[in-house]
Amino acid sequence: MTMKQAYEEYLVQHAKVAGGHQFEQEKNYVHPFNIYGPIWYVGDSWVCVHLIDTGDGLLLIDAGNCGTTGMLVNAIWEAGFKPSDVKWIIVSHGHYDHFGAVSFFRRMFGTKIYLGAEDAKMFRERPWLAHIQHSLNACDELFVPDVEINDGDVLKFGNITFKCVNCPGHTDGVTSLFFDVDGSDGVKHIGYYGGFGFNTLQKDFLVEMGDTSYKMRDIYLESLAKVRDEQVDIMLGNHAGNNDTLGRRKQQLENPDGPNPFIEPGYWQKFLDSKRDGLLELMADPKQN
Repeated sequence: MTMKQAYEEYLVQHAKVAGGHQFEQEKNYVHPFNIYGPIWYVGDSWVCVHLIDTGDGLLLIDAGNCGTTGMLVNAIWEAGFKPSDVKWIIVSHGHYDHFGAVSFFRRMFGTKIYLGAEDAKMFRERPWLAHIQHSLNACDELFVPDVEINDGDVLKFGNITFKCVNCPGHTDGVTSLFFDVDGSDGVKHIGYYGGFGFNTLQKDFLVEMGDTSYKMRDIYLESLAKVRDEQVDIMLGNHAGNNDTLGRRKQQLENPDGPNPFIEPGYWQKFLDSKRDGLLELMADPKQN
């Protein structure tokens, strides 16, 4: 292929995806803000990324969508931190919209990457499943994690200890996190569920995966029940809609001296119950059986 032919092929491929969100990510930028204590929001308007100052380096929960690395780096700077201080990234699950900046941080700063063991296995054996969120073009490569997280692992970073719970459903390796932080209102219990989507529970997808009895739906329900009774004062979103991240931020801005809108004991159970009910509704749909 000549250089001219290669350029023409590039123009064809670019035209196929240029109208999609992959090339319009900047409109999703959100100015970073503090959620509580050492927890900062550095994600965009769709995909959540949380920065935690552990006292011995920074930790990110997820690394943004494919194509948003520059936005994430800028948000970290804007929040008053150095991207080079990001020592660890915990990836909630193995879809492209959650690990866009992983390889950059590892190459640039030596950041260690953590991923659920079952999703690390997915990368090795069925790498195409990382594309399920339709990031349009795979602008970053899959990665081999430095550490594979297993159910029940306890990980300590600086002065914060994370309890890790495998919650298969959205993917086999969804990792949920539970940890405590100290802030202006005392110690709060934080809960983070690593992936809620039903797109991988649709009939056509499950049949393609060989799950003709749709057992993954029951596994998802078991995962929700497994962590439902965790004590959670602040639920962090995997996507901004999970906990109305931007709506709560708006409340912060409108009433800066009021109660912290992110502190809502009971919301965790309420939202998990809503996902349970939504999945039961999907399972009762004749078109999905």
